[in-house]
Amino acid sequence: MHRITACKAEEDYKLWLRFEDGLEGSVFLGNLLEIGAFQLWRDVREFEKVSVDPHTATVTWEGGIRLDSDVLYQDLASRSHAIQHAGGGNAPPAVG
Repeated sequence: MHRITACKAEEDYKLWLRFEDGLEGSVFLGNLLEIGAFQLWRDVREFEKVSVDPHTATVTWEGGIRLDSDVLYQDLASRSHAIQHAGGGNAPPAVG
């Protein structure tokens, strides 16, 4: 399991994440707004209440919303603009 160490809500329903291996970047979550409990996020202030659960090391919101850290990790790792800090695992190749 990939553990999230930090997160921050950004504009346009993007969520910045940092994983314990140093991978960091932003994922777009606006596509979830029409699905069940995620409709709460239509009020952006609710989306901004994200935090890292210290026990599960994944992101969570009030109301019991949790996102799978492995899915979020794969999303970031598959894109070239994610950053891998020194000391982390395998970084995706730089494109430029």
